[in-house]
Amino acid sequence: MLMIRFGSKSGYCDGVSRRSFLKLGAMTIGGLTLADLLRAEAAAGVGSSSKAIINVHLSGGPSHQDMWDLKPAAPTEFRGEFNPIATNVAGMEICEHFPKLATMAERFAIIRSIVGSAGEHSNHQTHTAYHTRDLRNAGGRPALGSVVAKMFGEGKSGAPAFISYNGGQPGYLGPVYKPFEPMGGSLALNRGLTAERLDSRTNLLSSLDRIRREVDTTGQMVALDSFTQRAVDVVTSGKVADALDRSKSDRSKSDKRDEERYGRDALPFLTARRLVEAGVRVVTFSWGGWDTHGGNFTTLKRQLPKMDQGLSALLTDLADRGLEKDVTVIVWGEFGRTPRVNSGAGRDHWPQVMAAFLAGGGMKLGQVIGSTTKYAENAKDRPVQVQEVFATLYHNLGVDVRTAQLFDTAGRPQYLVEKRDVMSELV
Repeated sequence: MLMIRFGSKSGYCDGVSRRSFLKLGAMTIGGLTLADLLRAEAAAGVGSSSKAIINVHLSGGPSHQDMWDLKPAAPTEFRGEFNPIATNVAGMEICEHFPKLATMAERFAIIRSIVGSAGEHSNHQTHTAYHTRDLRNAGGRPALGSVVAKMFGEGKSGAPAFISYNGGQPGYLGPVYKPFEPMGGSLALNRGLTAERLDSRTNLLSSLDRIRREVDTTGQMVALDSFTQRAVDVVTSGKVADALDRSKSDRSKSDKRDEERYGRDALPFLTARRLVEAGVRVVTFSWGGWDTHGGNFTTLKRQLPKMDQGLSALLTDLADRGLEKDVTVIVWGEFGRTPRVNSGAGRDHWPQVMAAFLAGGGMKLGQVIGSTTKYAENAKDRPVQVQEVFATLYHNLGVDVRTAQLFDTAGRPQYLVEKRDVMSELV
């Protein structure tokens, strides 16, 4: 299998090594047609088939009080080394290492009071809204991208519905919706291989596997057919392949200027923008290493300016390209960090409260939602559940979580989230 990887290897405190990467998600079979989607979106008042989510996971648990919720009046052992700076929105402050974002705060919102973290080093909850144990006997809860692939099918021009990093849990939707991984640097066709020849080879392989597929009862062969066809479609369509391929020697000057604006270490943000422009509905990737038990401030001094550059470039591009109402951006991790700085100048795990950054999606932005107590240890007002955030993400895609249901492996209807009220502050 081929893997598109971003970032460098990082070790978590649980001893598991992980890499930040993107991988191509499985396309669905039997999803809605584009015409069905347009009708569904019109009925929901969405009015566009270009709705998309960019879900950025800050793997390891980002330090909420050193990024979005600084406490300058707290004692040094809680306050840490950074100072807040004013943004262009009155009364809204963020970290001094986000100077570019501070000039465009009207384009994003900060939630400072998210509660209900599972407290695990896992992207499962930011993929699905649920703990890993939920519906485990029925295959588990599906990722938002898998749900979108199931409900809506492929994006415009045949783009995959879902490009995901590090797994992409299909849950009870089954293996057809499990992400697959195209590997290698370039996804372009080899010089001597035409789209017609590639399609013929694929059809031959499908014919040879027909008997095995027909007797298969697990759904794995059907899933394999789906993966194979999706890989062919990606390679032959060109748009998604071009978006994923950063190594092309003939990139235009415009593309190279884009890469300079985002910065070499934040190119996943640029790739995500290109993918949603190509029609992908859900793009998720992890960026950086945030498990800062030691040297928290040294790490953040290195990472935050890079994030500031990449994320501000993404928001600028979405606005300039008229995508800010269609594309929702969310940046968060699995939990926050401890209020007190430890003896190693680090902060430890703190699932009691965490923060999130949101932009785009036609939401009401330029605001801070919720607050924490004086040392950022607990939600002080407006605790926000993870599932409320997901209800809002689904809403931005045109999905009404109050009525939408899918069937699990036992044939039981399942709502997408249990807390089905969107965040009124945002929509």
